[in-house]
Amino acid sequence: MDATPDTHNPAPSAATLSAGAPRKGRARRFLRFSLGYWRGETRRQAVVLSALVLVFLLANLGAALAVNRWNKYFFDAVERKDVATIWFSVGLVLGLAFFSAAMAVLLLHFRMRLQIRWRQWLAQRLVARWLSERRFYQLSIVGGEAENPEARMSDDGRLAIELLVDFSLGVLNAVLAAISFISVLWFIGGAFTVSGITIPGYLVWACIVYSAITTTSMYFVGRPLVLRVEEKAAGEAQFRYELTRVKDSAENIAMIGGDEDERARLEHTLKDVVSRWYGVLRQQARMTWLTGSNNVLAPVIPLLLCTPKYLDGEMSLGSLMQAAAAFVQVQTALNWLADNALRLADWFASAQRVTELTDALDRLDATIGKHGKSETITLREGPDDCVHLAGVHVSQHDGKVMIGESDAIIRPGEKVLVRGDSGSGKSTLIRAIAGLWPWGGGEILLPKGAHIAFMPQRPYFPLGTLRDALLYPRGSQDTPREKIETALVRCGLEHLAPRLDQADNWPSVLSGGEQQRVAFARAMLDPPDILIMDEPTSALDEVSQFRMMEYMRDEMTKTMVIHVGHRPGLEPFHDREIHLIREEGGPATAQERSIGLRDRLLRRFRRNARTEGADQA
Repeated sequence: MDATPDTHNPAPSAATLSAGAPRKGRARRFLRFSLGYWRGETRRQAVVLSALVLVFLLANLGAALAVNRWNKYFFDAVERKDVATIWFSVGLVLGLAFFSAAMAVLLLHFRMRLQIRWRQWLAQRLVARWLSERRFYQLSIVGGEAENPEARMSDDGRLAIELLVDFSLGVLNAVLAAISFISVLWFIGGAFTVSGITIPGYLVWACIVYSAITTTSMYFVGRPLVLRVEEKAAGEAQFRYELTRVKDSAENIAMIGGDEDERARLEHTLKDVVSRWYGVLRQQARMTWLTGSNNVLAPVIPLLLCTPKYLDGEMSLGSLMQAAAAFVQVQTALNWLADNALRLADWFASAQRVTELTDALDRLDATIGKHGKSETITLREGPDDCVHLAGVHVSQHDGKVMIGESDAIIRPGEKVLVRGDSGSGKSTLIRAIAGLWPWGGGEILLPKGAHIAFMPQRPYFPLGTLRDALLYPRGSQDTPREKIETALVRCGLEHLAPRLDQADNWPSVLSGGEQQRVAFARAMLDPPDILIMDEPTSALDEVSQFRMMEYMRDEMTKTMVIHVGHRPGLEPFHDREIHLIREEGGPATAQERSIGLRDRLLRRFRRNARTEGADQA
């Protein structure tokens, strides 16, 4: 087994990978990905919800047309001083109000139901892909621009879907409203003659020209807003990430007195977020000049355009008010995109952040196995109950070889200690055996159906009770309490037995040594076929380490153990040792030896000494 010196410098390809996908087209890629909701098993659900939304959208538009027609009916009655018709109009508008409100409620209900189901589908696909084949771990190694994947899958995914539904319905409603109310303007406004020139449907052309002016102005004034909103969203995500990081490392920061440094860092990040918000503010203020002016002018312009015809008797008061209302509806429809520029910018920013995550996952899949003779380190079932390393070499994700080609066989029940200089790749080797590290080449053959457990230096604790933590991840909840308490006692955790069914933040409650002993108790409750350990006793004192390793040796006799450890006193509990040595100017070599008679006698002597000490106690 050979090794080359490990390096902690970022791989040159990481920056290339992070910038590999072009920024342009990310919105289109998000649409292609998200429209998968309309395919497969969710197709029927998507079609039914979309059809219901469309039905109530049309009904809502019909209600708006009815209200517009009511304007003519009511104001014509006012002009004629027809009291009976006026009272009838009041009753009629109350009915229209009820119908319009009912259609709006149903539209809201099914629109939000569509958003919820679609967002659920998107989140499930993103989470499934992120968690499959250990991509969440590999992505944390490769790094790149897809930082904070949790925010991208939750907040950005939610916003991207919600706004996409809103925009789709908004554009559809704007198009239908424009078509419907343009016809009203065309027939109500009629033609207008100026200097002998007759302009048919003059209100329609006036509305189109006015909308073109406002939309063009909005476009040029608001175009930088998309970038500003995207920068603001990225800054907010970074600030949220740093706050979470401080919370997760609260004890370490407090112990070393890093409060002021963290405060300064957070203040710097917050200052950057505020600066980005001011960029959004400036762009939005410019757009508000246009929207504020438009809100005042839009209802007035049709009145001014129709007043000459009203004064000449060519148009009734009802027709004047109906035309004015229709003009506003058409102008609102034609200016819909401009009026929603800020929300459109939010959608672009969220869609791009989700696409950055999927792009990063695509690049991760593309880079695995591009270097070396083999495409990737292949894990498959072996012919027997042994672990076989066949021509395995381990590389960094940029292709730099860390451990040269090697062959090894580890037999059932065998305990192997892996040691080496810092950076020699010993932890990476066992991660490759565990299937966490794909970069490299060769084959790792594992026993068919073998239960493989990984015991890291800092054990993972799921949310829930201490029982849940001890039985994680595949222990049965029917495990007798007596068996669990026995494991706790043997691992020196008998004081935790009364709290077995208590839920707490156990990583904060337990010391580092207690957490590592919980990991040993977990392995004793559900002994795996293969146990891969990475410095699992680093936080234990020598007596506790001796006790845990003794249990591992004597109680898990059928378990194959591959153990990375550097502390003294581990040798007596293993059958052989693999030592990775970094050498300057050439490949590293691995020295392998069996644990000799001296170590066995030392182990027996220490066991006897502990027994005598226990008897005296």
